[in-house]
Amino acid sequence: MQLENSFAVGAPPERVFAYLLDVNKIVGCVPGAELSEVVDPTTFKGKVKVKVGPITVAYNGTAKITDRNDSQRTATLEAEGRETTGPGSARAKAYMSVLPEGVGSVVKIVTDYSVAGRVAQFGRGVMEDVSRKIVNEMAACIKSNVEAAEPAAGGSEGAGALDASDAPKPVAATAKPVNAFGLLFSVFWARVRAVFSRGSA
Repeated sequence: MQLENSFAVGAPPERVFAYLLDVNKIVGCVPGAELSEVVDPTTFKGKVKVKVGPITVAYNGTAKITDRNDSQRTATLEAEGRETTGPGSARAKAYMSVLPEGVGSVVKIVTDYSVAGRVAQFGRGVMEDVSRKIVNEMAACIKSNVEAAEPAAGGSEGAGALDASDAPKPVAATAKPVNAFGLLFSVFWARVRAVFSRGSA
């Protein structure tokens, strides 16, 4: 399955691209994700817990940043994981690019993914809805954090400007798995019930 997403961020492309590839920062924007180990600058291990209707699935996996091009601000992320308590698995390959747009940036992400196991039974349409909402939650978190770190116009130059170390540090936004998944799966569960209702009629 393939999913395409894009979102705007009010910060320069270089800053946005650097944030996207900083695993210690980006992991907090992924609902239900936890960083376990940074193997090297391009490889890391982690856990993701997803609640799909009545099913909660946890994956242990490894992700790797490949084909990184700083001058073009593009990168590919490849990830795969296995269920911690079942035979299911998930695999994804995401191509990311950051382009200038006005005074800010636009992030484009094209993801090819596949799942096997209990989650796969819910079908392509539902999985696409869920994946899109997860990416939207991530986008809101990324946008909030990057823009919060962006200095105000004219604030870093001229007489009397505050030193960056004197400015109050913004609190980084993080994804909130419980609230996020309540939103993510409200549509999902309604569609599942509709499928089951038609099947029992």
